[in-house]
Amino acid sequence: MTTLFISDLHLDAEAPDAAEQFVGFLAGPARAAEALYVLGDLFETWVGDDDDDPWRAQICGALRALSDAGVACQVMHGNRDFLLQRGFETRTGCRLLADPTVIELDGERLLLTHGDALCTDDAAYQQLRGVVRRRTWQRRFLDLPLATRHALAGAARAGSRRHTTRVAPTIMDVNPQAVVRAMRATGVRTLIHGHTHRPGVHEFELDGAGARRIVLGAWYEQGSCLEWRDGGYALKELARGGPE
Repeated sequence: MTTLFISDLHLDAEAPDAAEQFVGFLAGPARAAEALYVLGDLFETWVGDDDDDPWRAQICGALRALSDAGVACQVMHGNRDFLLQRGFETRTGCRLLADPTVIELDGERLLLTHGDALCTDDAAYQQLRGVVRRRTWQRRFLDLPLATRHALAGAARAGSRRHTTRVAPTIMDVNPQAVVRAMRATGVRTLIHGHTHRPGVHEFELDGAGARRIVLGAWYEQGSCLEWRDGGYALKELARGGPE
């Protein structure tokens, strides 16, 4: 059977093409899979499970249809949608996945992570990440009125864009030593992550043996999907009109 991995869809009402492609993906290729893993940033923003916006409800409904069709769907928090909670699980039938997580496919252990925690050279981002991932901060934020949360999320997006333009691209990429430490700690030879929007397969040597880091692509202009089947894999681009 096939297992699919995607990441960094950044779904937003202001980008309807990506949302339309994702809904079609769930109703099409994903239905033939045994499992789907979304490794973070499914949404551009998520300010709480109580957000009843009709557009978000459509996405949740498409995920629910996939789950009801018998496809196991796991969703990991990203740096944009780390406030996904039990209400999201109830609405979609998806299971929230801890970051990082180790799974086994075809006898091989795979380390799954969104990837932002590996970008250790970006000290300013790591400091912010440490704050907003605290449960006390999240409880205070979720106690605010919904409109206030949306306004703050918009301000955070603007701040993120400013930070991205000021920081060198290499600083926002994963740190090689952080990658090695994570793989050693979990005893894996394959790491799969998103976040950096730089899809590719990086082969390297780890403690005298071959290892690989597979980076998933973002969905801004086209889809991206890792297909894992019978121990083999393919990192695919999904054009807006369908698979290339």
